[in-house]
Amino acid sequence: MRSARLVSLLLLLQTRGRMTAAELAAELEVSVRTVYRDAEALGAAGVPLYGDAGHAGGYRLLDGYRTRLTGLTAGEAEALFLAGAPGPAAELGLGPLLAAAQLKVRAALPEELRAHADRISGRFHLDAPGWYADTRGAALPHLPAVADAVWNGRVLHVLYRRWREPTDVRRSLEPYGLVLKAGRWYVVAGPGPRTYRVDQILQLEASDEEFERPAGFDLGAYWAGYQRDFHERLHRAEAVVRLAPGARLAGAAGEAVRARGVTEADGWTRATVPIESVEHAHGEFLRLGADVEVLEPAELRARIAATAAALARTYGT
Repeated sequence: MRSARLVSLLLLLQTRGRMTAAELAAELEVSVRTVYRDAEALGAAGVPLYGDAGHAGGYRLLDGYRTRLTGLTAGEAEALFLAGAPGPAAELGLGPLLAAAQLKVRAALPEELRAHADRISGRFHLDAPGWYADTRGAALPHLPAVADAVWNGRVLHVLYRRWREPTDVRRSLEPYGLVLKAGRWYVVAGPGPRTYRVDQILQLEASDEEFERPAGFDLGAYWAGYQRDFHERLHRAEAVVRLAPGARLAGAAGEAVRARGVTEADGWTRATVPIESVEHAHGEFLRLGADVEVLEPAELRARIAATAAALARTYGT
């Protein structure tokens, strides 16, 4: 809308000072001719906007002039809560709203605070996904629709892929909230509530059916409890291992070694460590090669021994 663009032009000049028509056009994603027309409209409305010709010219506001047109729309206020995460904001379809909200907030700040805010944003950057997370082509075609259902309290009908049989199931979801964890989006939805990965939604049908979010539901508290339960379910078995000097285990297993490991006469450390499963531990311990010896359980020890024998046959020639 032109009215929103005029306000944005005014706020840009207020926060940055003199700007050329080309710079304004690039920021507003319009043509230079449109900037000329908008500047004329602001001048006709009584805004003290001046344009200087020449190499060092550009548009500027009369010194000391400050607009009070800095009110946030509802969408911009929602987007502002994602100001530290522009990538996720764009995935949710809030990128333009976030940019507009940030501009209005900067315009409302005194000059000294504005400079401080710019210095912080220039020195800190949030990058949520881990190093080995492959985000190339990680398309999330249904994320904006899920977000819209969260905002508006609408039921979603989805085809969802889970890890156990039957893998593809149909569900009617009452989406209470979205969580971004290590670069991956999850939707917390009733009935239950339960947690679903957004990238595992194969098909989605939005509906006009409304639902009531449970009174007192706290998304942050739910997620903290969900993570605690997840980790408790994750490590229900144990293994007894010996580690060579300098060998390190990651996560809960590494913490167990540091807390309860006993160094034996040959310098190796013996410890009882939590494991997720024999299958998972098999892969984790093999990464350490000969720097770890599994003593128990017998099933895990036998499986690692069989893998080691197969490797010896493969590379023995």
